[in-house]
Amino acid sequence: MPPTIEYAVVNPATGETLKRFDAISDDDLRDGVARAHRAHEEWNRSITVADRAAIIRRVGELHSERKQELGEIIVREMGKPIEQAVGEVEFCKAIYDFYADNAEELLADEQIKLLDGEGSAFVRKSSYGLLLGIMPWNYPYYQVARFAGPNLIIGNTVLLKHAEQCPESAAAMEQMFHEAGIPKDAYINVYATHDQIEWLMADPRLRGVSLTGSERAGAAVAEIAGRNLKKVVLELGGSDPFIVLGSDDLDATVEAAVGGRLENTGQACNAAKRFIVVDELYDEFLDKFKQALTAVQPGDPSVEGTTIGPLSSSKATERLAEQVKRAVDSGANLAAGGDHDGNFFRTTILTDIPEDNPARYEEFFGPVAQVYRVKDEEEAVRLANDTPYGLGSYVMTNDSDQALRVADRIDAGMVFVNGVGAEGAELPFGGVKNSGYGRELGRYGLDEFVNKKLIRVVG
Repeated sequence: MPPTIEYAVVNPATGETLKRFDAISDDDLRDGVARAHRAHEEWNRSITVADRAAIIRRVGELHSERKQELGEIIVREMGKPIEQAVGEVEFCKAIYDFYADNAEELLADEQIKLLDGEGSAFVRKSSYGLLLGIMPWNYPYYQVARFAGPNLIIGNTVLLKHAEQCPESAAAMEQMFHEAGIPKDAYINVYATHDQIEWLMADPRLRGVSLTGSERAGAAVAEIAGRNLKKVVLELGGSDPFIVLGSDDLDATVEAAVGGRLENTGQACNAAKRFIVVDELYDEFLDKFKQALTAVQPGDPSVEGTTIGPLSSSKATERLAEQVKRAVDSGANLAAGGDHDGNFFRTTILTDIPEDNPARYEEFFGPVAQVYRVKDEEEAVRLANDTPYGLGSYVMTNDSDQALRVADRIDAGMVFVNGVGAEGAELPFGGVKNSGYGRELGRYGLDEFVNKKLIRVVG
């Protein structure tokens, strides 16, 4: 892991450094671990599930009450357009509400029917202990909600290490958790370095780690966790296919394709990135898609109505520009865009991408779309699965039998049929292959860091 990081708010629209935050000292981090470990017993044993759920509900209410202020923070931190930023905060409330509403049912004892019929047995769900959350910059509030919300209700305690470019939103969340009633030692925000995270993960008091981030970060964390026998949930990158097999309304399909690609300025792990279109629809789709996508121009993220803003940082812009250049140098056709002004990257389309082009197997984190022509359903499925990633996928068809047939064959953690933006607090989120393992949200997200304890009564 890199030795040092700096926590700072650097406005990606202007490049101006607005605030700097000190990294936590080794002694303070060790003290935080000790306090969070000690807090687990009282938080888990002395407070009921219902009471913990009520506190988490209040966390959601505070998000809603402060949504404009919170939205403006992440506009400054990572350039999200303000309407999307506020929408992210509103989605967080839905997540906190879901777990508050359903916690007692989801954590209820599960009776087991015994084969011999003697005595009884059941599984009791109890807390795991102290957890570490390592969060990314692209959804600063949402990622924390889906990790911290359920785990605090379960009775786990949390150390939260946010992305280095999101220190202000991290501090705002810690304040809301404490204001809502979470004990100060049960949720601790830590501006930790990579070196500190490595020795922290070796601490026997830490029971589990949840990371959302890059494939490289996931591999590093999984390696350290494996050496130290720590449970890990990894939500990593994706290069999600958007498969167009049929449509009764191609304009609506194109609208969904544009929306699926440009959410969060294209910086979403589960964004539609590879558009795979059957031959008979390809030319018309590409024409309409190009017209609609290039009509969206980057704008000031602080202004209402802006669809895409700047990329999150100069480093992100340089990386994306290098990927596009490498794709074109390796034989891809640059059908639109490809350039940028500062961190404002124009919407871009790549077509005619050869099989040996590295672009086929990389994740493009920004408003760059790859469009592929295939002859039939079989080739579409093969191409969709020809990726190291397996997070989400989208299938567009007017044939219901085909929809389920193709969904069954997609090697991914999620398949959305005839729609984008259909995620929900109750729906599990996660992937396979290099997109990670484990799930967040819904009942499956709650089950990740739970001790499913068997209690067997004989006689």
